[in-house]
Order: sequence, then C-alpha cells, then structure tokens
Amino acid sequence: MMKIRIKDFLVPERDEVHLRKWPTAVDPFYESKKQYHKLLEDHVRQLSSQQQLLYASNRYAVLLIFQAMDAAGKDGSIKHVMSGVNPQGCQVFSYKHPTPAELAHDFLWRTTRDLPERGRIGIFNRSYYEEVLIARVHPEILRGEGIPDTPHGDKTVWHDRYRSITNLERHLHGNGTRIIKLFLHLSKDEQRKRFLDRIDKPEKNWKFSLADIEERKYWKDYMKAYEECLGATSTSESPWYVVPADDKENARLIVSQIVLDTLDGLKMSYPKTGTKRRRELQAIRKRLAM
Repeated sequence: MMKIRIKDFLVPERDEVHLRKWPTAVDPFYESKKQYHKLLEDHVRQLSSQQQLLYASNRYAVLLIFQAMDAAGKDGSIKHVMSGVNPQGCQVFSYKHPTPAELAHDFLWRTTRDLPERGRIGIFNRSYYEEVLIARVHPEILRGEGIPDTPHGDKTVWHDRYRSITNLERHLHGNGTRIIKLFLHLSKDEQRKRFLDRIDKPEKNWKFSLADIEERKYWKDYMKAYEECLGATSTSESPWYVVPADDKENARLIVSQIVLDTLDGLKMSYPKTGTKRRRELQAIRKRLAM
C-alpha cells in the first residue's frame, strides 16, 4: 500500500497552474473497501486526538477551505473526515449567494465574521474565493456588487482581489490561524455520472437542479478561473492542495492526511502543570476525599 505524500498535491508558490496536467484520479491508497474504512477510521481517531490538543493548547486556530465544482464531494469529505471531531471545537459554514446586507460590505466581510478562534477548527464549504471564481465566470455578479469605479472585466480587478486575499491570509497566519485550502479536482465526465446518480436515486434528487446543468456550460471558464486563482494565491504559509476527486474514498483519505500532517506540524503540547497548579490540585483532592 502506498503512503500518501501530501506534497504530491501541493501547488507551489507562484506556480503557473494547468489543471489538465493535474490528475482527477490516482492509484488508490487502499486495496479494498474494508481497508479504506479502517484507514479512514484511523485518520479520524488521530484527528480527534489532535483537535483536543488544539483546543487545550489554545495557541492556534485552523481554517479548512473547500472549493470545487458541483458534485465533487465537498459535503461528503467534510462529513466523513471530520466525523470524530468534537462539535464544540469545530464549526462548518456554507456560503451561497450574498445577501443585501453582505453586498453592502467588502467581499471579504461575510466570511471574516466566521473565522475560527484559537483552539478551534473552522470549515468553509465554499468561501471568499467564490469572489474570484463564480464572480469571474459570471461578470453580472460583480456588476451587482455596487463597487464604485470598478473596471468590470479588467484583469486588474482579479489581481487586486488576489492581493487582498493573500494579504488577509498572511495576516491570519501571523496571528496563529493555519489555513488549509483544498480544491477537489473532479473530471467533467465524473460530474456527469454523479449528476445522473442524483437523478436515478430518489434520496439524492434534492441535491440536483437545472442550475447545476447550466453551470456545466461554463466548465472551461471555471477551469481557467481556478487555474489563475490557484497560481496567484497558493503561498508557502497558506498553500493550495489539488485533490484528485474522481474516487471519493481516495479523496477523503488524501484530505484527512493533509489535515493531519498540518496539525502534526504545529508541534502542539498540553499545557504544563506548574508548582502552584499542582498544589491547587492536591488541595482539591483532599476536599474530595472528605
């Protein structure tokens, strides 16, 4: 069985990204469904332990950002990978179309309100990156944001937003937030199969709409937007990972390994008990023994 090397999926800083060169499927890291479940359970157990350590040490916050085309498996990855994490130490936020109140602020405002505090894990199911992805593919969204003197369609708009994003992430990193950015890389053919599956299975009908089909028309535009976004915003502090997503189980193992390796790299430890605290604990013990 091959070891998952997360550097194989990392987008180097200032790299020119061509997604056709990044695979949407790789050899599986499991040999059977039984082994997959065992490996994922082991990852989940380790994540639970690391999350407790994160909370106890109270030095870092962790933000997971999931971006992908429809049906790439964002919800499933979050559900399965984070299943063992204490809900008190983890929050998931999903971002849809901006509300009028959100449109009255800058494009980073609605997500910065939901950033995790130290000791906790925050998960963004889609994120502020939508503002350089869907807003780029559909210029009418940008025009509807009411930004004064915006040169609509000009590349400087996106470069300015990339700079705003990287500046924000650099600021967060400097203040203890570690950002893990995951692009689930799905092939167009696999998306078609999953859409058909949503039609064929009644319990999945609710996950499908005509709007999903409409967005498939813009596949090439989305790929171009993703390529420029990944290349412009993957940094040494907050890198992007391109996760092959045609195999859902494989993708979950890769995602969980990326999160585990990032947490391991924080070198966290439980707070040490000093002399004063030990005396306090002994006094508590004596009272409990009465």
